[in-house]
Amino acid sequence: MTSLDGPRAPVIGITADAEDGGGYSALPWYALRQNYAAVVTAAGGVPLILPHEPAATDHYLGLIDGLMVTGGAFDVDPVLFGAEARHDSVTLKTARTDFELAILRGALGRDMPVLGICGGQQLLAVALGGALIQHIPDAVPHALAHEQPNPRTEPGHTVTIAPDTLLARIAGAATAAVNSAHHQAVAAVPAPVIVNAWTEDDGVIEGIEDPTRRFCLGVQWHPEYAIDPADTAILRAFVRAAAGERV
Repeated sequence: MTSLDGPRAPVIGITADAEDGGGYSALPWYALRQNYAAVVTAAGGVPLILPHEPAATDHYLGLIDGLMVTGGAFDVDPVLFGAEARHDSVTLKTARTDFELAILRGALGRDMPVLGICGGQQLLAVALGGALIQHIPDAVPHALAHEQPNPRTEPGHTVTIAPDTLLARIAGAATAAVNSAHHQAVAAVPAPVIVNAWTEDDGVIEGIEDPTRRFCLGVQWHPEYAIDPADTAILRAFVRAAAGERV
């Protein structure tokens, strides 16, 4: 592992989305918004998109220095966090979740730097022993519009950042303006995992981290859109951690 100024930039594995067919191709296809890869490159890393091949998980982990688990228009199976029923709004992509959970657990087992984004944060919470709210409008009284009506390139609301956390050190601020594109959220996480961000108006959890690990951070919003200075700082810190630097 070398620093960003050295001969080898850190390789960041980025999980892709997948569709069964239609649109781009009548056959099954992978997809990833370009800004996920662009922000990794801008932060000094080398993006590597990971197809959903469970048999290749160990090989992937041998190639990458950090893992980014991305979001998508689907949900984590409630069975994975012990729920007895599935909300009608829940949509599954079982093959994607199976792969992401396998590589995420492998990365955590190696204490590899991990960044979970939106649905990626939710899966990270589950992998760390937490549980999810299956549908915010039915579970949170007077909830904000967490599926914001305005474009994702604009902020939807503000989050409060807990002091004395990794996220606070990275952001250098007590609040951040974020976009919002989710109907589920983290309900609770077990110690030593901590909640590092939330929305003041309705208390929905917006960020988690595990302070016992080298870099283990989840955010409910999409920092790849670089809406707030904290977004760019998060990606830079993640790539630095993947390069072996202390953050």
